[in-house]
Amino acid sequence: MEQIKSWQMQGEYCETRNCDILCPCLPTNTTAMPTQVHCDVMLAYHIEQGSVGDVSLDGLSFVIALQTPGAMIEGHAKVAIYIDEKANDEQRRSLQAILGGESGGPPSVMMDAMSVEELKGFRFVPIVFGMSGNKRTLEIPGIMQIQVEGIEGLPGKVMEVRNTRHPANPDLALAKTITGKYDDFDFDGDNAGKNGHYAPFNWKGG
Repeated sequence: MEQIKSWQMQGEYCETRNCDILCPCLPTNTTAMPTQVHCDVMLAYHIEQGSVGDVSLDGLSFVIALQTPGAMIEGHAKVAIYIDEKANDEQRRSLQAILGGESGGPPSVMMDAMSVEELKGFRFVPIVFGMSGNKRTLEIPGIMQIQVEGIEGLPGKVMEVRNTRHPANPDLALAKTITGKYDDFDFDGDNAGKNGHYAPFNWKGG
């Protein structure tokens, strides 16, 4: 993969996973067993503003889908990465290097922490990321469909989980997965009714 010297991106993220609410990874720093024994996670990101040198990443989206057979800290993760098909060749090479963990920053930390056993590959696909109030949506036609909705605590306020070690943001909105379908490679499932989150993200590396 191409080595990247310096990059940055910020925007909005959401996720769905197959654990019951609240996922035990957060209060135990990924040492607890998933509530369904194995962990299936889809992490979706929309870049509002980003760059690699003088190459803009504005408006692009990507998804990191992963599965671990037990506690995340024990590793053996299988990972698939989806990149917005709108990216040109230079943007694609840059995002592959960043998201594959070759260029520092949170993706590199995440890949190392999970001891990735198998990178299933990169796919360049149409990705539609949506935001409306306390709802976040993501669709990759024929592969993935996500809708998460924030869980209300005090009237008009979504519950939050703060000061975590989550790679997207230490402070996360707590959400319920309305739809969490995924069917690609050897992943196949639906996280409906399970744990979700969303938050702004701000990454840099290189």
